[in-house]
Amino acid sequence: MKVKQLIASQVVGNVGMYFVAYRLSRLGWNVMPTSRNARGIDLLAYSSAADRHFSFQVKALSKPNPVPLGKSIDGFMGNFWIIVTNVAADPECFIMKREEVKQLAHRGEKEGRISFWLQPNKYRTDEFRENWDRIGRGDSIQSGEQRHA
Repeated sequence: MKVKQLIASQVVGNVGMYFVAYRLSRLGWNVMPTSRNARGIDLLAYSSAADRHFSFQVKALSKPNPVPLGKSIDGFMGNFWIIVTNVAADPECFIMKREEVKQLAHRGEKEGRISFWLQPNKYRTDEFRENWDRIGRGDSIQSGEQRHA
């Protein structure tokens, strides 16, 4: 039986960010977190040959809720957006491109304030679920090969 854990919201974000860094590292990427209080991307990753690099926006949730996207979708940053749900128990990642997030965003208006959200039925699909192949490997190992130390 799984024990339900409660985690403070900032810690949820940290768990998600470091979980994604771990997963990318296992795929051979050199991964660096950015400053946590800076606006923009959360992670930078570059290949072992330093010939490819990507930036990532990570959105971490304790359960599969809507993802808050802010007041505008115009200034989105990051090549990829990775949504991590269930961070306290069994994290599940959804890998999306920035343009997909913008295209699937829901515009809400409440009391004259506009906000954008990504609803669970938009990101929790087989197309995005654990689809790390969208990013690829950061090293020269091909699928099915094993690295021996």
